Formats: sequence, structure tokens, C-alpha cells
Amino acid sequence: MDSEPPFQEFYNSLLQEKEIKFTAVDEAVGEYKIPVIDLNRLNGSNEADKEECKREIARASIEWGFFQIVNHGIPQEVWQRMQLEQVNLFRQSFEKKAGKGKGENLPGLSGNSYRWGTPTAKCLKQFSWSEAFHISLTDVFTSGQPNSFSGGRIYSVRCLTIAEFAAIVSSLAHLIAEILAENLGLKSLFFKENCLPNTSYLRMNRYPPCPLPGKVFGLTPHTDTDFLTIVYQDQVGGLQLVKDGRWVTVKPNPEALIINIGDLFQAWSNDVYMSVKHRVMTNGQVERFSVAYFLCPSYDTMIQSDKEPQVYRKFSYREYKEQVQEDVRITGGKHKQKQIQDFHASLITLELVRIWDEIIIEMLKRYELLDSNENLKDWVEQGTRFQCLMKTLDITNYYRYSKDKR
Repeated sequence: MDSEPPFQEFYNSLLQEKEIKFTAVDEAVGEYKIPVIDLNRLNGSNEADKEECKREIARASIEWGFFQIVNHGIPQEVWQRMQLEQVNLFRQSFEKKAGKGKGENLPGLSGNSYRWGTPTAKCLKQFSWSEAFHISLTDVFTSGQPNSFSGGRIYSVRCLTIAEFAAIVSSLAHLIAEILAENLGLKSLFFKENCLPNTSYLRMNRYPPCPLPGKVFGLTPHTDTDFLTIVYQDQVGGLQLVKDGRWVTVKPNPEALIINIGDLFQAWSNDVYMSVKHRVMTNGQVERFSVAYFLCPSYDTMIQSDKEPQVYRKFSYREYKEQVQEDVRITGGKHKQKQIQDFHASLITLELVRIWDEIIIEMLKRYELLDSNENLKDWVEQGTRFQCLMKTLDITNYYRYSKDKR
């Protein structure tokens, strides 16, 4: 079909690699039913039931990093319309979806919203056999307004459906985030103030039938770079997560939404809630669809726990995103098992480097060498700090020796 992305044509060299060798740790041990929480209890009059529901949400976030919610408030009719629009969208020709990177052939979607494959992949383990539309909520709510764009009734229906769905899952995400914040004794208003429609987004995913199941991932192992994610997966299944050091398959539940904790919530909660690695496996026979909502803050939002001692120092969302993007640029993906922990390690390194620089500069000032040794200053700026420190020590030791002799 002309709607299919040309995976084999564009990624032929990667797909010619030998099959991924899964170790015993990489193999899924079986299908698990992760915690299922009924949100109906939050709407009832029984305060004990409400509090127990909140405790279950917090417990699942601590012990699993994943859980499912039922009676979440999304009407069946909205589900059906959303699924239909998603299928119709992906059935468009590849040329229309790709739109030469401009998105001009799919009104209601911003340019470059369509993604497929993994352009940064350097090996088969980093390649994802999937296609997706990355949709900003700002675009959703703007395009959902009548007469906000040209393109006809079919596009109006699509955008209004997506906007209705997005509004519901956005409210759900904020509700769950506030419950988790309350459990920590922290300000629940943090999310209303920092996670706005223009910072969060939807991702509509399709995993085409793969001729190399077991050799290629539908979505490579990763953690989410957000506060929390809400996912609906169809009955095909394929989602797997790490539990107690082993991969387990999440059993599809047609009535449930899947919630998982992101990297930012792990840092903000001081490691109380855990961002868990997960992946999607390919299927050789049938396609798979899913929709994910990502609760994200503005780039300038500072992530810091109020708990002591703090596991992570304060950092901005922009800093973290840039760190992730740099890892992807250099290695092809979020290659570490715990990206947030690796980022924390890099922050510690940067802090040590800053202290190191101060020590070097103070030594140079003390011995009145700063102005006369421009090369040393250049070394500090360029980051060759070991050479700089050794050279500084040599010079200062010589200076002290000469001074003592005088």
C-alpha cells in the first residue's frame, strides 16, 4: 500500500544486521496484569473509598511505575470516533503524511508532525518499526475551532474529535498528578501553573506488521521524558515493561487507560515514584494502534524536590531535554537504563567541574599567574581540566620553590 512507510528501502543497511540477541534478562517472562484502579471511587460520597483510591494510585506509582485506570470518564462514543479518525489518518498516502516535512497536505496538523522510523539509529537495537503523529495541544485546540483552517468538513471532524479526547485525558493527567503530589505533601498547583496546553502533547502511534518480528522493536526500550504519560493501546498488545529486573508483557484491557510515571516525576518526587523502562514489540501479522498523552512542563520550569536530602539538584526541563537530545545525537538513543540517573550523574560532574575550575583559578590568582598564563585560562574554558590542573600545580610548585629559595 502507498500508505506504508518505506522502512526497508530507507533503512536497508540497518535491517541487514544480524538478529538482535536477547539475553535471559531481555526476554519477557510472561503476560502480567498490572494494577487496575477504579476511578469511580473518587466521585463517590464515601471519603474512605476516595482516600483508598488515592493510596492505590500512589502505591502503584511507587511499586510499578505503571498502572491502569478504569471508569476514567472517556465516553465510548469518543473512543470510537478517536479510533476511526486515527485509522483514517494513517491510511493517507505516505507522501501526504510526510508532506515533505511541511505537513501542507494534512490540514489541521502542524508541519513536521509526522515521524516514522528512527533517523538517528546507529544500530538495529536503536531502530523502531513504527510511525506516529506528534500533535501539540495548542494545535489541537486551535484547529478544533470552526473556520480556523481550510480543508473541509472531514478535517473539522477529525480535529474536533482529537480536541475532545485531548481535553479529557489532559484533565485526567492533572488529576492523577495532583493526587501523587498530595501523597508527597507537595503543592498540587505546581502542575496547573507549569504544565499547560502549549507544553503537553499527544502522540498517535501505528505499528505496521513487521516482516522481522523478534528482530526489530516497534518502539525501542526507553523511559519517558515527562511527568506522566496516559496511553490507550488496542487489543493487539506488545507493550512490555521492566518489573523486578525482568521484562513483562502488559495484558491489554479494552476498558482501561495505562498510566506511567516519567523521568521528571521521579526527580520531583526524590525517587519516591519510579520512571520505568518500557518498549513495544513488533507483530508479524497485524498492525497495532495506540494513543499517548504526555504531561510536560514549560522549558523554563525548574525541577526540584522539597524533600531532604535531595537525590537530584535543581535543574530545568530545558537542561534535561538538551541532555537527552545530545545523547540521541551522539549514541542514537536514550541508551542508559536510567536516563534521569545518568543526567543526575552528569549534573554532579558539572558541579565538580565548576568547583575544580574555581580551585584552579584561585590557585592562579594566589600566585599572580592568571594574567600571564592565558593558555591555562583557555584550557579551563575548553574543558581539558586535568591538563590544566597538572600544569597549574607544576607552575605553582615551581613558583613556591623559587620564592623559598629567594
